[in-house]
Amino acid sequence: MDCYTANWNPLGDSAFYRKYELYSMDWDLKEELRDCLVAAAPYGGPIALLRNPWRKEKAASVRPVLDIYSASGMPLASLLWKSGPVVSLGWSAEEELLCVQEDGAVLVYGLHGDFRRHFSMGNEVLQNRVLDARIFHTEFGSGVAILTGAHRFTLSANVGDLKLRRMPEVPGLQSAPSCWTALCQDRVAHILLAVGPDLYLLDHAACSAVTPPGLAPGVSSFLQMAVSFTYRHLALFTDTGYIWMGTASLKEKLCEFNCNIRAPPKQMVWCSRPRSKERAVVVAWERRLMVVGDAPESIQFVLDEDSYLVPELDGVRIFSHSTHEFLHEVPAASEEIFKIASMAPGALLLEAQKEYEKESQKADEYLREIQELGQLTQAVQQCIEAAGHEHQPDMQKSLLRAASFGKCFLDRFPPDSFVHMCQDLRVLNAVRDYHIGIPLTYSQYKQLTIQVLLDRLVLRRLYPLAIQICEYLRLPEVQGVSRILAHWACYKVQQKDVSDEDVARAINQKLGDTPGVSYSDIAARAYGCGRTELAIKLLEYEPRSGEQVPLLLKMKRSKLALSKAIESGDTDLVFTVLLHLKNELNRGDFFMTLRNQPMALSLYRQFCKHQELETLKDLYNQDDNHQELGSFHIRASYAAEERIEGRVAALQTAADAFYKAKNEFAAKATEDQMRLLRLQRRLEDELGGQFLDLSLHDTVTTLILGGHNKRAEQLARDFRIPDKRLWWLKLTALADLEDWEELEKFSKSKKSPIGYLPFVEICMKQHNKYEAKKYASRVGPEQKVKALLLVGDVAQAADVAIEHRNEAELSLVLSHCTGATDGATADKIQRARAQAQKK
Repeated sequence: MDCYTANWNPLGDSAFYRKYELYSMDWDLKEELRDCLVAAAPYGGPIALLRNPWRKEKAASVRPVLDIYSASGMPLASLLWKSGPVVSLGWSAEEELLCVQEDGAVLVYGLHGDFRRHFSMGNEVLQNRVLDARIFHTEFGSGVAILTGAHRFTLSANVGDLKLRRMPEVPGLQSAPSCWTALCQDRVAHILLAVGPDLYLLDHAACSAVTPPGLAPGVSSFLQMAVSFTYRHLALFTDTGYIWMGTASLKEKLCEFNCNIRAPPKQMVWCSRPRSKERAVVVAWERRLMVVGDAPESIQFVLDEDSYLVPELDGVRIFSHSTHEFLHEVPAASEEIFKIASMAPGALLLEAQKEYEKESQKADEYLREIQELGQLTQAVQQCIEAAGHEHQPDMQKSLLRAASFGKCFLDRFPPDSFVHMCQDLRVLNAVRDYHIGIPLTYSQYKQLTIQVLLDRLVLRRLYPLAIQICEYLRLPEVQGVSRILAHWACYKVQQKDVSDEDVARAINQKLGDTPGVSYSDIAARAYGCGRTELAIKLLEYEPRSGEQVPLLLKMKRSKLALSKAIESGDTDLVFTVLLHLKNELNRGDFFMTLRNQPMALSLYRQFCKHQELETLKDLYNQDDNHQELGSFHIRASYAAEERIEGRVAALQTAADAFYKAKNEFAAKATEDQMRLLRLQRRLEDELGGQFLDLSLHDTVTTLILGGHNKRAEQLARDFRIPDKRLWWLKLTALADLEDWEELEKFSKSKKSPIGYLPFVEICMKQHNKYEAKKYASRVGPEQKVKALLLVGDVAQAADVAIEHRNEAELSLVLSHCTGATDGATADKIQRARAQAQKK
């Protein structure tokens, strides 16, 4: 345990810092880091080096090379830089490399050197050129801040949603500031810059002079400044050799340290641990590294090589030509367990477990001591927590064995924390492997979340490892394996050296019907890569037509899209394709396509009936569909034409179409309608009133109501209205007029073809019982009982029913016998029934 703390360095009395090796870098650097533009992504991210940048001492003809490495030095990409001079490099939160050029253009590259997009920081930046740039991270995303040759600042807080902000001018600024940085306070990005002994804070509205509280006197210039990983703290290096540390708002001072070195440092970054009260800053010069904090002493390391610092959430990564190391504050749990002569519960439990493995009785003594103090639960928790902060698997196992040993003597210790720590460490050890090269700490892993880690493995095309992690952690398929397989498929379609059939078959064999995987998304990626045929093959595996059709339309495969839409049975989808085809094809080709798809043609006709009548007529003409064409002209005669002449002309066209269709009945009916229209117009001219657009029956009825009986009869003869129908029309009309005298004359004019029961019914409907009785006596024997019942003569109806000896009529009369009045009638019927039964 003493040896284990050999690399611990105390900073004051309350904190230890240690530096251990992450990787032995095996990259083949042809130039020193000082001769390159360097950018390293946080959370164990990749490293970008732009070799041979544009410097005066270099030959202008030599093109620089952009190399991208993993954190372990494994090469990921290398490309010859063919664009303009680069001022700064930086990584976004999505691990995209942002390259800020001198002309203000920002080129965005993927992890494997694939060009993604570019954007400009504005015309002013283009005109004045870029002197310096910073890439920073906020809760909204990744931002870019630019210092132009006119000594003005322009920034965008989120490159994903580019909104440029030109910061206010700094009064009296004639040259570049000695140092500057981007801050993020209250969800707003600011610029902090130093001009001589003065500090200025720029926001979107104003430029404010600020003064750090408690700053040592005699400062004539600020040489370097650094913001903490969380943007909460700020460090300033002055030309007097003092390092001021305080809050980023410059309202509170934390401490101040005199390093006795006045030379400006190469880099200065914060080194702090989440939830720790200790604050420290790491300062790097050419061959010296210094850790300073709220203590009179500092920790110093000798740098054998040119090195680069990468601030992290819980420490600082330091990489050079040969090594990659991690410097951080020793976590509290590890300090309690491993510090010399520690009597913490976790330290005693670790010793007890080691003695137990040696089969020594000291194990029992240590264990009893912990139990007597009632600290066994605390000891187990300390060992579990410390295991998470250890980098070496052997030490992780030792601490977890101690925790497992202690758990055996506890009755109700929840196992979740132990199980989750084992799972997390197994995942972390897998991604820390040299060939993977993501040296995440436990704190970084928890901050990053497993979903983001899986995304980063997918970005590195480490699909098998990502799937193994999902299966090991038993993540839901939609969030885990399915999502990764979809990314794998999207990468697979980019392999242009493999045939379309082989790629489609491989993807289908791997994915099958995996839930959460959209073949249409994969096909869209294939189409974006210029592989249209592959996209079509992949769409064959897509079960949802609603996903197939839009992409087929985008690929200009409209006829195939129409077939798929028809197969789906979704009329809305078919209409979508039809409207797209209509705009894409000329009229003739469009109609020819419809003729080959009967269902689509039928749906389009329905659409045209409501939206495009002229197109519907063209369709019928092209198909020689005279029957439908005649129906179309009939509808058009009433829908579009107001003049009688126009209607008649349209009906004549319809009649001609029906004759061509050999539909004699429809043609004759249309001609009769034309005659009726002409007659109605003549009636309006001669008699006045409204006749136009009435049916034949309504026209006859209107004439009778107007007292024009002869004209009505003439109209009936002209249009061959049957007598029965005419009598019904006249009976109804005269009853509505209550012209009972005329009705009686009409009934006696000749024998009624409809009988006289309708007369009784109509009179009773008009509540005229007196008139109804006149006709009841004239009703024939078969309907006599019903007529008598209608006028309320139950007794006479009973006599007729008994005379007819009709059981149905007797039952009908009985149903009308109600109350004492009809009692005698009912008895008479019952007696008649009894006599009939005896016979």
